Amino acid sequence: MDLTDKTTIKELLKKHGARAEKYLGQHFILSKKALNQMTAAAEIKKSDAIVEIGPGLGALTRELAKAGAKITAIEKDPLMISILKETLADFSNIKIVHADARSIGVGNLSLEKYKIAANLPYNIAVFLIRQWLEAEKPPQLMVLMVQKEVAQRICAKPPRANLLAASVQFYADAKIVDYVPAEAFWPKPKIDSAIIKIIPRKKPPQKTRGAFFATVKAGFSQPRKKLIGNLSKKFGAPKEKLAKIFKKLDIPENARAENLSLKQWLSLTTEIPYKIKKEK
Repeated sequence: MDLTDKTTIKELLKKHGARAEKYLGQHFILSKKALNQMTAAAEIKKSDAIVEIGPGLGALTRELAKAGAKITAIEKDPLMISILKETLADFSNIKIVHADARSIGVGNLSLEKYKIAANLPYNIAVFLIRQWLEAEKPPQLMVLMVQKEVAQRICAKPPRANLLAASVQFYADAKIVDYVPAEAFWPKPKIDSAIIKIIPRKKPPQKTRGAFFATVKAGFSQPRKKLIGNLSKKFGAPKEKLAKIFKKLDIPENARAENLSLKQWLSLTTEIPYKIKKEK
C-alpha cells in the first residue's frame, strides 16, 4: 500500500468517511524522500521506543516500524484511528493510542527512553516542542516536520536570534535536515515545511532556568530596541550598572537581543539577578 499516492489517500479517506481536517492541520505527505530523511535522521535501532504524534494515515509510521523499533502512534482524530487499524495491520510493533498529544504528555506512556517523530500540525508545533523539552524525562531526540518559518526561527543564530530560538536552544541542539515544498503534501498547504532534528542536552542548567527565561523575555520584550534599554526597563536597573556588566561580558552596549549567543545569555543570567526590580 502506497500511502504517498494521492489516489490511494483519497480512496482511504472516502472508504472511512474521513477527510483532511483543516482544524487539525492535516496535510498528508506525498514525498518518499522526506519520509526516508525523517527515518534516517531518527537513527532508529531495534531497541528504540518511538512516539509518533499525529500519524494520520500511517505513512511515516510504516517507515519507522520497518526498522524494527517499538512505535507508539498518538492520534486525535477517531476517523484516522479507523484508517490506521487498516494501514498498519501488518505490523505487530505498533501501538495506536487515541488521544490528544497536548494533554496526554509523553510522560504518561511510562517510557524510560524514547524518541519522537512527527509531522506536526502548524498550530500546535511550538507548544508541543516546549512541552517535550521541559518534560521530566525528555526524549533522546526529536525529528519533526514543521512550518519552514518555525524551523528557521528555532535554529536561528546571531545576528538573527529570537525568543523561540533561545527557548529551544537552552534545552537542546537544533538543526534543519532539509526543506520540504508545499507541493509534497495533499491537500497542499500555503507554506513550505522543513524537517528539523532536535537533540536535548543531557543536563540543561536547570538551576538557572527561571533567571534565564526572565532575562531572555526581558531582552526580547522590544526586539528592535537596544538590549540594555529593555533590561533596564524590565528590571529597574540603571543603564550605567548594566553597561559595566556588558563590558565585563564583552557585549557591545548597542547590541540588540538578536545579536546574543546562548552562551552570552547564560552569562547575563549569572550577572543580572532576575529579581533585581524587587530587590531595589
